[in-house]
Amino acid sequence: MDPAIWSRLPEELLEHVLSFLPVRTFLDLRSTCKHFKSLLFSPSFMSKHTTSGSPFSSFLLLSHPQFYQQFPLYDSISGSWRHLALSLSVLLPVAGSNGSPTCTLLSSSNGLFCFSLPSSYSLLVCNFLAKSSRIVEFPSYPFFFDSLTFVSRPFGYKIFVLCSKFSSNSVFVYDSKIHSWQKFDPFEPILGGDYRQEGVLFDGSLYFTTSEPFSIACFDLESGRWERLDSELPGDLAFVRLVSDGENKLYLIGGVGRNGISRGVKLWELGGGRNWIEVESLPEMMCKKFVSVCYHNYERVYCFWHQGMVCICCYTWPEILYCKVSRRTWHWLPKCPSLPEKWSCGFRWFSFVPDLYAAV
Repeated sequence: MDPAIWSRLPEELLEHVLSFLPVRTFLDLRSTCKHFKSLLFSPSFMSKHTTSGSPFSSFLLLSHPQFYQQFPLYDSISGSWRHLALSLSVLLPVAGSNGSPTCTLLSSSNGLFCFSLPSSYSLLVCNFLAKSSRIVEFPSYPFFFDSLTFVSRPFGYKIFVLCSKFSSNSVFVYDSKIHSWQKFDPFEPILGGDYRQEGVLFDGSLYFTTSEPFSIACFDLESGRWERLDSELPGDLAFVRLVSDGENKLYLIGGVGRNGISRGVKLWELGGGRNWIEVESLPEMMCKKFVSVCYHNYERVYCFWHQGMVCICCYTWPEILYCKVSRRTWHWLPKCPSLPEKWSCGFRWFSFVPDLYAAV
């Protein structure tokens, strides 16, 4: 280890060696020297790292009241639960003076998370991997909302909020590029009041399903205009949810049955002719378990996309039902091993794909 020899090691060789380090080990080296820290912002180095033997993984993150601001991680690449859980304490105190949680996880998008901060009437946007965060103040005080959709893009993010606490229902959109909120036209004629489902980003707009009679409405994030999707939905639907792969595909998950009772669950994809093409049906035994889990109360059901999987979740159940779209196979995600034997409701699942360059 003669310094006279190692000091002459070409930088490109050093970077090549470092690219094989596990992510956590390399992040711990950031404080060693300025050069190591600068590599985090080097596209050439990061491209080497992600193509070497230690790529950034992707996770399903679980938020539950009994975990007290700790977030267990399921590694969707290795197919196992991680022993380590994410903690918000590095970005914000975990609890207030009375012991109550200071924040609630609301949404995630492309490596960023959005929390509500009830005590300060604001939102917290953070990047766990980069250990960076930003406080976003609400457009007014006090401010109450029914539904929030968080959309992260390569050059910023937007926060879409539906509010029904005013004299007329309103839409507010926060744009991180200009750090300000904008108010848009009421949404009640399309979605109805007390709407709590998140929107789904597809083709530059947020898509929502309406209450019965089921239909699909969309909100253009640039123009602020509402429209109804001119496509006929499949028949005999007991509930509907939307999922997008974030690029060019929009999926519909629906319970098929009569009188509000699902006898089956199917997955459809929106075709080029604006028609819904059936992709797959949930096997009978898995469907029976899913129906028993949600007790035919489909307001508890929510869905999202994660790395090629359509995930179907229920607030009252600790497992995820998911479909691997490319293989057209259905699976149940195993229950988190750190969950107490006597658990309560309130399970919230989120897609977490770490991204160092997702700016807050």
